[in-house]
Amino acid sequence: MFSNRKKFRATKIDSLIGKNTELDGDVRFAGGLHVDGIIRGNVMAEAESPSVLTLSDHGTIEGEVRVPNIVLNGMVTGDVHASGYVELASSARVNGNVYYTLIEMAMGAEVNGNLVRLSDAVEPKVAVTHTRHQDVVEEERVGVTE
Repeated sequence: MFSNRKKFRATKIDSLIGKNTELDGDVRFAGGLHVDGIIRGNVMAEAESPSVLTLSDHGTIEGEVRVPNIVLNGMVTGDVHASGYVELASSARVNGNVYYTLIEMAMGAEVNGNLVRLSDAVEPKVAVTHTRHQDVVEEERVGVTE
C-alpha cells in the first residue's frame, strides 16, 4: 500500500526556457532549470551543485547533458551524465548513452544507446604512451596499485 521508496522532489525553478523559445549555444546553470523549448547545445550544471534539470514533454535538447539530477519527459539527442539521479518518464526519448548513479525508468521511455551505471569508486585512468625503442604502444595505469 505505502512504499518505503524515497521519491525525489524537484527543487525550485530558477530558470525557465519557454515552449516557444529556441536557444542555440551551451547553457550553464545552478539550481533548477525547466525546459519547455529547444536547446541546441550542451546543458551543464555548475560543478558540485545540487542542480536539477527538468525537460518537459514539449522540450528538446540537442547536445550533451551534464547535470547531477535529471527528470526527462522530452527528447535528448546526445549523452546524458547524472551523478545523482535520472528519472525517465513515459514520454522520454534519449538518442545517446545515459550515465547514471540512480535511475528510474517508466514504461514507454526510450533509450537508444547504452545505460551505464557509474560506480562510487573512481575509475582508473589509462594513459597511452609510445616507447622510444619499440614501435609498440604500451598502456600504463595511472594511480592504480596492484
